[in-house]
Amino acid sequence: MDPLKNSDCQKQKENGPPQGKKTGRRDFLKGAAKFAALGGAAMLSGCGTEMLGSREELSLQFKEYFKKNYRLMTPEEKDETVRRLERLAKLKDGVNVQMSSKAPVENVLFGYAFNVTRCEGYMECVAACVKENNLDRQSNTQYIRIFEIEHGKMSPDVGDGKYFHQVPVADHFYMGVQCYHCQDAPCTKACPVKATWTEPDGIVVVDYDWCIGCRYCIAACPYYGRRFNWNKPVVPKEEMTKKQHYLGNRMRGRGQMEKCTFCVQRSRAGRLPACVEACPTGARVFGNLLDPDSEIRFVLKNKKVFRWKEDLGTDPKFWYFID
Repeated sequence: MDPLKNSDCQKQKENGPPQGKKTGRRDFLKGAAKFAALGGAAMLSGCGTEMLGSREELSLQFKEYFKKNYRLMTPEEKDETVRRLERLAKLKDGVNVQMSSKAPVENVLFGYAFNVTRCEGYMECVAACVKENNLDRQSNTQYIRIFEIEHGKMSPDVGDGKYFHQVPVADHFYMGVQCYHCQDAPCTKACPVKATWTEPDGIVVVDYDWCIGCRYCIAACPYYGRRFNWNKPVVPKEEMTKKQHYLGNRMRGRGQMEKCTFCVQRSRAGRLPACVEACPTGARVFGNLLDPDSEIRFVLKNKKVFRWKEDLGTDPKFWYFID
């Protein structure tokens, strides 16, 4: 290659788009013209594919930037999208993921119950959630918070959500808090771009790629249920959960909201959420509210149950109960 062209390529690498940096939808649209001009110049100089990645990867990324909101996609478009994301994961990160876009199952409405007399604050549920949902290890992002609360009090607002000592502690009980998947969710009303909504099976989900990161949903949620990615999440390849769902535990990006999804990748496949499966004391109950023979229905019928901040009228599908 001409030494002059080599020099030009080096300058373009130094001054052009940073290699390996994930560009958000807003940044991409804002800089599309500049990027196109730079790409054209790079192609003419003979170093375009080296700068911008493989032609296949560039084509797949282009389609990703301009895909529809998930709710507007046809089943065929959803299948095409998940196959595209699988291929991108292989090209960019060398990871073989199996992604699903499985829709809600008919006659299923998921509900969750938490036994405050059984939980002893061990936090196996938190660790299982982090692993299953590919949460950022660098910022220690967690969907679930366990509060240690003195007897006689009954609200996480007055509890300790950052305790670090041997548990359980005498004269205290433990109360888990996560997304409550409200039927009348204030977070979905607050989103200006309709990137979050309640699915027919009761799960409140987020279209991560449609989210603009305004964080209005955090302000609207009264239950500490939302998380924001200030940086690109870091998950070691060997720790990544490969079986993923488009609306669940697939890898998110910087500037995107995320939250508990009742492990949609598991629950829609007939499995329990990771936190329920990991609980060593059986304090967590999950099931179909429309099934009269389900464990969750037994709890609601036979135990003393309550919902936190029920007066807000959000109709959460998350109950607390005592034996």
